[in-house]
Amino acid sequence: MRVSFVGLGVMGYPMAGYLAKAGHDAVVYNRTSAKAEKWIDEHDGSSALTPAAAAAGADIVFSCVGNDDDVREVILGTDGILAGIERGGIIVDHTTTSATISREIHAKAAEKAVGFLDAPVSGGQAGAEAGQLTVMVGGDQDVFERAAPVIDCYAKAITLIGPVGSGQLAKMVNQICIAGVVQGLSEGLHFARCAGLDSAVVIESISKGAAQSWQMENRWQTMVDGEFEFGFAVDWMRKDLGIALDEARHNGAQLEMTELVDRYYAEVQAMGGSRWDTSSLIARLKKV
Repeated sequence: MRVSFVGLGVMGYPMAGYLAKAGHDAVVYNRTSAKAEKWIDEHDGSSALTPAAAAAGADIVFSCVGNDDDVREVILGTDGILAGIERGGIIVDHTTTSATISREIHAKAAEKAVGFLDAPVSGGQAGAEAGQLTVMVGGDQDVFERAAPVIDCYAKAITLIGPVGSGQLAKMVNQICIAGVVQGLSEGLHFARCAGLDSAVVIESISKGAAQSWQMENRWQTMVDGEFEFGFAVDWMRKDLGIALDEARHNGAQLEMTELVDRYYAEVQAMGGSRWDTSSLIARLKKV
């Protein structure tokens, strides 16, 4: 297929690379052109000067940018994807956003007979670089079936959750769950230290039981060591939790724990940890 990728950040750069490695005719766009030039040096493909130019002639256009405003600009802007993509094409947005912007774009795309999927991912930078992302998708079944084999280039799991917006709602559930798990692990490790226990021995024991989690398996040692340079930054987590909390205010969900953990992440930011990864919640406990 002819595909385009708009947004070559820490996630989009390797994701676009997997599309090229799979043999797709890839065109990339990035706001900073130097990043696009670097990508071209490493992969077969070409670059475009605008999202609209990148989308011209593409079967599927992927985007992975920062937030709702960025998505609105690169897709609905004057030189956006929708201005360049042809009738029958598909837009797949991997950005974590509100469900509201996804529904807005879907409606605008439908007016041009263009398919749209909201498809946020989980797995972080490491998952993107390994081509092992989990993709939560909202959209129509027929559009999903056309796009899924291409998304599979960088995914280990792709699930159609429901209609447009459902992918973003599922990503909110994902971030809510991660927030609780990381806070619980932080407090557990903090408690073990205060109790004079050997954290390694404790983790060896409890990781074989019901307390086991991906965070425990992959982050306990670096959390104890105070190492927090693993990709998904606190700033981005707070953005995601803010989206979930805003949605909860509309749908009536009670997110007391999520609100609390969001405040804890604000404390980490105040400590200078805006770019630390999400496991840095333990840093505020070590002060005690």
